[in-house]
Amino acid sequence: MHKPVLIFAYGNLSRGDDALGPLLLEYFKDKIDPNNIEILSDFQLQIEHALDLENRQLVLFIDASVACETAFNFTKLLALKDKSYTTHAMTPSAVLQVYQDIKKQAPPPCFLLSIQGISFELGEDLSQQAQINLQLAIQFTENLLTNNQINFWTQQIENNIT
Repeated sequence: MHKPVLIFAYGNLSRGDDALGPLLLEYFKDKIDPNNIEILSDFQLQIEHALDLENRQLVLFIDASVACETAFNFTKLLALKDKSYTTHAMTPSAVLQVYQDIKKQAPPPCFLLSIQGISFELGEDLSQQAQINLQLAIQFTENLLTNNQINFWTQQIENNIT
């Protein structure tokens, strides 16, 4: 039985700031409602992860990003067949597209929390800036999880000023 909310973080704990997503999940591991929220983590998104979206009301993907110009960015995802569709590491939008293709229905509402990362070298620790960004992302996620309703999450996109 799937829980209504899925929080899915991906990244590599051995690659510096790439660990931001899994570290955020680690923080919430014992703080979430286990009856309503499931947490999953992996190194990267794969085609099989489309099945993890089944029977969900809300999905939150979490990843480190060099593209963030602020501490973090929160966006609503749309299904999209992009170039990652045929690679070993997919984008969240491509995972949504796979779900839509195999289930013949729209995916559940999905969001992406991108946390700004600076350094992704193998064997490095989290950078100082990433540590600060992680704390800000934790605070934002705590607020998100106070209300697991699509309208509230969508409103947070408009309020996302970091």
